[in-house]
Amino acid sequence: MSTASVLIAADHADNATPDAPRYTLLLSADPELIEAAQRLRHDVFTSEPGFALTAAADGRDADRFDEHCDHLLVREDRTGELVGCYRMLPPPGAIAAGGLYTATEFDVRGLDVLRPSLVEMGRAVVRADHRNGAVVLLMWAGILAYLDRSGYDYVTGCVSVPVAGNADGPPGTQIRGVRDFVQRRHAAPAEHTVYPYRPVVLDGRGLDDIDPPSRTTVPPLMRGYLRLGAQVCGEPAHDPDFGVGDFPALLDKRRADVRYLKRLRSVSAAADMAGGAS
Repeated sequence: MSTASVLIAADHADNATPDAPRYTLLLSADPELIEAAQRLRHDVFTSEPGFALTAAADGRDADRFDEHCDHLLVREDRTGELVGCYRMLPPPGAIAAGGLYTATEFDVRGLDVLRPSLVEMGRAVVRADHRNGAVVLLMWAGILAYLDRSGYDYVTGCVSVPVAGNADGPPGTQIRGVRDFVQRRHAAPAEHTVYPYRPVVLDGRGLDDIDPPSRTTVPPLMRGYLRLGAQVCGEPAHDPDFGVGDFPALLDKRRADVRYLKRLRSVSAAADMAGGAS
């Protein structure tokens, strides 16, 4: 039997319609629930436009870090369906796993001073038909709740931006725009800079040689991190297996915008977060 503890219970609003979805955030290291999360990740990563992960024979997205993580799972309570998930790798888990996942893509020595209190977040996905403000808010609130519960101060993770082209430009255009935006407004202190082992290079051109878009679109996961108070620790790393560039993000819970989280509990603000651009 699978087991999990409730990290954040569903908000049963008085004015909610009877058939409105209600979401609970669970914390679990249970193998059965981890497998369900791996299948959800696989479904999203192999079907989402912009990602290029090849389907696995067993229908799971799994790696050596999963067994050392605490898994946060968003459940829709009416159906019992798992609709979102992400994982948190605490310091003891990072030691057991042989390091951070981020360290497979970056030289992370700039984070060494933070490591005793640094948790790594990763593999965040939400099922397409549940990408609404309520789920996004619950996931960001869950980060802070996890840090408070575990006693750690920092969270880091890779935030992915597809390198494929779209209506606003050819391949690399949007990730160039996102890179410029975060460097201008959300750069981490220089002492926490990390360096990609494989910078984004497309057809022999680095990001500085790719034209920026006329309008930059910041992906929802990145937007949520930044609005919560996260900073970006340097240039993205190219992950060709997923067809993305991964930006290294860092959040100090002591500078997190908790007032923003509280404000987002209104329906209108949550809808704006899900649909608006930063």
